[in-house]
Parts: sequence; structure tokens; C-alpha cells
Amino acid sequence: MTEPVQLGSLALPGDLVIPPQALGVVMFVHGSGSGRQSPRNRWMAGEFQKLHLATLLFDLLTEEEAQDRGMVFDIDLLAERVVESIHWTEHHPDLAKLRLGLFGASTGAAAALKGASLRPDRVAAVVSRGGRPDLAMDCLEQVQAPTLLIVGGLDTEVLALNRQAMRQLHTPKRLEVVPGAGHLFEEPGALGTVAVFAASWFEQYLGNGRDA
Repeated sequence: MTEPVQLGSLALPGDLVIPPQALGVVMFVHGSGSGRQSPRNRWMAGEFQKLHLATLLFDLLTEEEAQDRGMVFDIDLLAERVVESIHWTEHHPDLAKLRLGLFGASTGAAAALKGASLRPDRVAAVVSRGGRPDLAMDCLEQVQAPTLLIVGGLDTEVLALNRQAMRQLHTPKRLEVVPGAGHLFEEPGALGTVAVFAASWFEQYLGNGRDA
């Protein structure tokens, strides 16, 4: 089932896909310069759907807000939108009982981690792709959801920041480095490797099905 949705008080546009016998739901939290129409995000969502994971892609900012660079990097604001969207999933009849994972990229990963720290009762797993967890350093110790950080081996500055973040996380965690990949994982096979790592993590922590 594919459903266009509107999330929160701002009616942020989103695309919800629920495969038959869904085992969990993955909410995409996009970074700066990306959005729900990104071919990379849509391809990744398709890979998750093959594993019976529902996917929710939406834009954290309105079109007007996205033009304001200050708002693009306002992690507190983005995290508020994530929390509001998490609340939305709890009231959707097909999602309320499914375990929720957050899939964040770039600055969106920081918003996802902050959202997870604020809603430990709802978020069951977090995956960061080329993320900036350092932008949420003040709340990493409060994250309870098992967290996977995926970074390109050539993305040396971001890799160093992720290693620093690993020391602040006190939950089941892992850092996966994709050899020969840059920040956007545009190299042949790189995004496929990300998909394998992320899907395995979500299967492990969401795949047991429904919450009580």
C-alpha cells in the first residue's frame, strides 16, 4: 500500500509505503540538500520494503523553510519535527503497533538521534548514513535505541566525528566503514553496501514484529 500523507501541524508532505505483512516501519530523516524525492532515498526505501519493512519518507521542512540555511542546520527544530512525526506514527492505524526505526543522513542523523533520545519508548533502532552525530553530542548518552553508524572510508572528517560519537553512546552500537566510499556513497556498489548494513540492523531490532 502506498499512501501520500501529511504529518504534524504543518502538514509536511510524506510518502508512506506499507508492504504486506509489515514487520516494522523505517522513518527516513533527511539531511541538508536532500528530501523525500531523492533517488538514493527512494532506492533505499525499496530495499527495506523487500524485507517487509514499511517506509515513511517526508520532508522535515516546508519548501520556504528549506531556503533558510539557519533552519536547515537547526538540529533542535529538526528534532522537534522528528518527535512530532513519531507521535503521528503512534496514531496511524497501520503503524501504531509496529516497531519504529529511524534512518538518518547527514544533519538528519543528528535530528534522528536527538529524537530517539526524547522518545526512547517508541524508537527501537537508529541507523545513520554519512551522519553528523556530533551535532547531537549533548544527547547521545540519553539514546537508548541500538544505533548503527555507517560512514564512507574516504569521508575522513565525518569518520573522525563518528568515532568520537561512538564513545558517547551507551547503547548497543556499531560503526561500519564502507571502504573507498565518500560522503554520498556515490561510488559503484557503495550504496548497496549501506543498504545491506542498514537492512541487517533494522531486521535485527525491528523484525520481531509488533510492540505489545
